[in-house]
Amino acid sequence: MAWIEVQVPDIGDFMDVAVIELLVKVGDRVAAEQSLLTVESDKASMEIPCSHAGVVKEILVALGDKINQGTPVLRLEAEASAAASTPVGGAAAPVSAPAPAASSAPSAPAAGPVALSIVVPDIGDFDEVAVIEVMVKPGDQIKSEQSLITVESDKASMEIPSSHAGVVREVLVKLGDKVRQGSPVVILEMLAGVAGVALAAPAAALARPAEAPTVVSTLAVAAQPERVVPTAALPPHEPGAPKAALPHASPSIRRLARELGVPLNEVAGSGPKGRITQDDVQGFVQRVMTGALQTALQQAAAPKAVAAAVATGAEAFPGSIANMLPWPKVDFAKFGPVERKDLSRIQRISGANLHRNWVLIPHVTNHDDADITDLEAFRVSTNKDNEKSGIKVTMLAFMIKAAVAALKKFPQFNASLESTSSGEQLVLKSYFHIGFAADTPNGLVVPVIKDADRKGIFQISAEMGELAKKARDGKLGPADMSGGCFSISSLGSIGGRYFTPIINAPEVAIMGVCKSSIEPRWDGKQFAPRLILPLSLSWDHRVIDGAAAARFNVYFASLLADFRRIVL
Repeated sequence: MAWIEVQVPDIGDFMDVAVIELLVKVGDRVAAEQSLLTVESDKASMEIPCSHAGVVKEILVALGDKINQGTPVLRLEAEASAAASTPVGGAAAPVSAPAPAASSAPSAPAAGPVALSIVVPDIGDFDEVAVIEVMVKPGDQIKSEQSLITVESDKASMEIPSSHAGVVREVLVKLGDKVRQGSPVVILEMLAGVAGVALAAPAAALARPAEAPTVVSTLAVAAQPERVVPTAALPPHEPGAPKAALPHASPSIRRLARELGVPLNEVAGSGPKGRITQDDVQGFVQRVMTGALQTALQQAAAPKAVAAAVATGAEAFPGSIANMLPWPKVDFAKFGPVERKDLSRIQRISGANLHRNWVLIPHVTNHDDADITDLEAFRVSTNKDNEKSGIKVTMLAFMIKAAVAALKKFPQFNASLESTSSGEQLVLKSYFHIGFAADTPNGLVVPVIKDADRKGIFQISAEMGELAKKARDGKLGPADMSGGCFSISSLGSIGGRYFTPIINAPEVAIMGVCKSSIEPRWDGKQFAPRLILPLSLSWDHRVIDGAAAARFNVYFASLLADFRRIVL
């Protein structure tokens, strides 16, 4: 028998994640890849798997501890054959056993290429998800955590990352294939000992990597990016008396509970070992709604779980929310010919986000006009003088710079609401990332210009062009669409006068602009033709009041009317 110290594997860019659940105890016999504990960051929950099979002899962490890659988790008594298996990425390291160690012959250092089979990691409760994009091909040199494929379920899409760097020898999946946790994705060729990978496999296996590639499982940290499953802005349900142990639930169930405002420590689990399932969470919400809705709505201290359940809308719980009528079921074909068409991936993802934002955020929209006559003349002359540069300056680039100046003058617009244990807090940001709506064949997406305050008009215009092209080609990644402080939705190329843009949570405001037109304006002596741009500012009334919104709109319009003000 041998002792092995199991450590936290590579968990991506997450640092100092908190231990929220211990899934094993001393004396338990665990299998390889069995989950040992659950950790949670501000963005995701994840389970840490065991790299070897054996018996738990000592647990080295406790609830609430902060851990990182390489942190020892527990000591395991493993069979000799298991102890000689491959420790990967710091997931496990042999430690001295309490008994005298037996002598062993020194092993020759591993050399030459080693084949690793990268498999689908733990992706929560998703099963048989379809491959919709293959991002690598044989011969590609890839980095650790680089995305290999994109998969899609009926609820979300996610990218599957590689746990190691190396060269792709073979791609084992194709578009349309169904995969699940443990499905092989690619065969990766790498050198033993490269990139911090210690391979202790038998020499025969190293000599014939093609016949017996080492199987490496990855961790689904990067498998659920922010653009796919954003953290809900719902406040948590008021908890009852705290329990001694944290609830037993998977990361996907924890996310569902956060979205619905359900306190997991008040939910009875019906799964194995009391594990909380999706039916348990939904049943809790329905019981709260049907049994206490009317009373709760009449009391000032209404449970937040009830408010969250009401906010999810009649589609989730038809016919049960305050006697709301169920969604109508109509046989449209009896009235005439019809055609059915599935929503695009972007429509499915953005539709859920837009519905949540419209229901949960108290929107108010102010309308105003900006005189852009002089600015448009300057834009046209600028493009004429810089034709050889290949960069076309658009009015939207000027609006992005104007938005930065307005956010600096009115910092409450560059903020987000965040729920904490002590209540809601306003997070005021000192950076200026501006999103802009980009029209694509599959729907609208919102790329983000990062650090717009540090960039000039030409740089912003060039970056907008690059991001818009990536959006049309379907190549935008999560990083291209995250971190926004304020968004601008422009319908100027289409037409219209005013509209009510929906706030892009967790932002608190969005500017909508329509097509400019020539209108007569009184200059004090006569009516003169001026180019007028309609503005529509939607804002979150929980954070911003009407007077501040009016001042923001007026200031924004004044910058577009005389862009020299932006340097004051």
